[in-house]
Amino acid sequence: MTLAELGWDDTFAAAYEPWNSKAHVRPARVAIEFNQIFRVYAEHDEIDVVTAGRLKHRARGRTELPAVGDWVVIRKRPEEDRGVITDVLPRRSAFTRRAAGEPTGEQIVAANVDVAFIVMGLDRDYNLRRLERYLLMARESGASPAIVLTKPDLCSDLSAHLNDVTALAGDVVVHVANPRTGEGLEHLRQHFTTGRTAALLGSSGVGKSTIINRLVGADVRRTQEVRPADSRGRHTTTHRELVALPDGGFVIDTPGMRELQLWDASDSVGQTFEEIEELAPHCHFADCRHRDEPRCAVKEAVAEGKISAERLDSYLNVQTELAELARQQVERDRKTKR
Repeated sequence: MTLAELGWDDTFAAAYEPWNSKAHVRPARVAIEFNQIFRVYAEHDEIDVVTAGRLKHRARGRTELPAVGDWVVIRKRPEEDRGVITDVLPRRSAFTRRAAGEPTGEQIVAANVDVAFIVMGLDRDYNLRRLERYLLMARESGASPAIVLTKPDLCSDLSAHLNDVTALAGDVVVHVANPRTGEGLEHLRQHFTTGRTAALLGSSGVGKSTIINRLVGADVRRTQEVRPADSRGRHTTTHRELVALPDGGFVIDTPGMRELQLWDASDSVGQTFEEIEELAPHCHFADCRHRDEPRCAVKEAVAEGKISAERLDSYLNVQTELAELARQQVERDRKTKR
């Protein structure tokens, strides 16, 4: 593939300018990450690479190291079997979450994504509160979110579920698709053009790998049956991969996330909880937390049935989590300086 077909544009070309005159280097895009070994797509070529020790040394955290979807600078001499990644070009977008087990660690799930498909099953996987968190993270990433509801044949009241999701989504497009039969996937294909990248995000067993197989037209991703008792699937996707589609564009399959902790979504709270944020200025106290304060416009809306109590609880939980994360980060920085 050419660089343009891989997603290269004038922005990345400008960022690569300092390396244009150097020998044995060229731009490439990270396609697969597995146990610290990467496969990258260069122009008309695929190369196995590792991260240069100098890049590891100067990185201030794992977010400055290569991730699937990144544009990187690689160095490879003709006599070498494997190249090295010397630099990571600035990202256009990055889907991040708090690293599991690390209170102040950030993890890059996918980089340079244009559209983030949030995939949720209409079986026992259906969870509006988790969907809110995915929307927060997708909006914060810089990608355009879209929602894909799968397994409509297992839903007893599709219309009611679709209405609830649409109300929560706001201006985010909502698709209904059945990956097993291929029904509805034509709407997803409309998001793909040459060089455009999408990521599939969601729990294990919702059909992400099956969607990719349908889009590619071949079984390129392994799938397994889900447990009927709780609609949970095994983690058949164990690593991230940039998969090329026959008609152009790429899709990144991501492992199902057992632990979906926010990293920093403060700028996207207003979009995801728009109705609550719009009412907040009408509270009696300017610093109202919408908890125990009197004359709270948000709590009045809940009492009148305009906003569900579950929706407010979710909003408050997000605010608490973000505040605690900010406190932990300040404490980490204080200890580092000391």
